[in-house]
Amino acid sequence: MKTAIVASLVASAAAFAPAQTGRSSTQVNAWISDQVGITPPVGFFDPLGFSKGKDDATMKYYREAELKHGRVAMAACLGWYLNAGGVHPAFNSALSNDPLKAMVELPAVGWVQFVLGCGAIEWLGQQIKERPGYNPGDLLGAAYWVDNSDEGWVQYQNKELNNGRLAMLAITGMIYQDVFTGEYGDMMYRQLVR
Repeated sequence: MKTAIVASLVASAAAFAPAQTGRSSTQVNAWISDQVGITPPVGFFDPLGFSKGKDDATMKYYREAELKHGRVAMAACLGWYLNAGGVHPAFNSALSNDPLKAMVELPAVGWVQFVLGCGAIEWLGQQIKERPGYNPGDLLGAAYWVDNSDEGWVQYQNKELNNGRLAMLAITGMIYQDVFTGEYGDMMYRQLVR
């Protein structure tokens, strides 16, 4: 388990490597010119070259995955601190305050509910994607009322993407510290300040 966490941290550390400059495909360049999420100071960020030679459908799939993972990570960060603070929405707060221990202590019926709930949300998301004019991540249909010509809407989307990117790194760090130091709550960084 520790090896997997270290590997994921190394992979996320690649996010801070300088972007390679050079020629890229015209398909990606066309996609870059009008997409949300390409913000300063980084701009278009693809240090591992996942977007090289990809068509629009693949790039939209990548954006959909980035939004989904970012939203889940933002919820995970909130849930982490609520759980560490002693707030448990189920089982009369009988589970551990350590989120990783609480995950192990969760009864099988809780896991079944979790998996079925996630499956229902995934199924609903797949159904919504079938509608005409669907934009990646737009599960509520905001694209029917506003488009990317509205500066406020573009700023909102950029904020969501950047907060999601930060949350993905944050939850990785929280899990790492819990596994390797045993600290999980508001004193998580106490070993750095000693």
